[in-house]
Amino acid sequence: MARVILASASPRRKQLLEEMGFEVHVLSVSIDETQYALESPREYLYRVVRLKISAALGVTALEGEAEAEWTHQIAAETPVLAADTIVCFDENVLQKPSDDADARRMLQMLSGRSHEVVTRFAIARQGFWHEQSVATLVTFRCISDVEIDEYVRTAEGRDKAGSYAIQGRAAKFVRKINGSYGAVVGLPSCEVSEALAHALARP
Repeated sequence: MARVILASASPRRKQLLEEMGFEVHVLSVSIDETQYALESPREYLYRVVRLKISAALGVTALEGEAEAEWTHQIAAETPVLAADTIVCFDENVLQKPSDDADARRMLQMLSGRSHEVVTRFAIARQGFWHEQSVATLVTFRCISDVEIDEYVRTAEGRDKAGSYAIQGRAAKFVRKINGSYGAVVGLPSCEVSEALAHALARP
């Protein structure tokens, strides 16, 4: 069984990789995930993923630095994977809720409307580098305040961007998705498995 080092403590990402058939070793990294003023959602996501994988690899990767200038520092023989997922609504990033009131606010915003979920991942191995973003459009049906209150009380979305987990009780709110279901959960399985296959094929 091929091994992968996951630069994330997310149990959902670990489970998705295991379902793809990989042996997963978790390496928790700590970075500042504060969004800069005037930073677009895509710019923010790009920067956070670069910071995560740089921390995991122990290399210096400055924002905007040319890939060729720092990937030579990668010494890992086992593929290292870092990822981050954002929920975008009206060009704003919906982070994890600060409290139950914040969770209610987000779910009320998403009710009856569509929003974009984007997962970006990076894979590094000696002699190999790959970055990719996968976007999915998620449409919620109209959700009553009673339903929102009931969901918030479950605490399921307390540690989730956008205040909900599509793989859990919030599935009943989803009218349709256009794109990768895995990307909404935390990793686009198809794209990640393809990239890891290329990484492992390198000598």
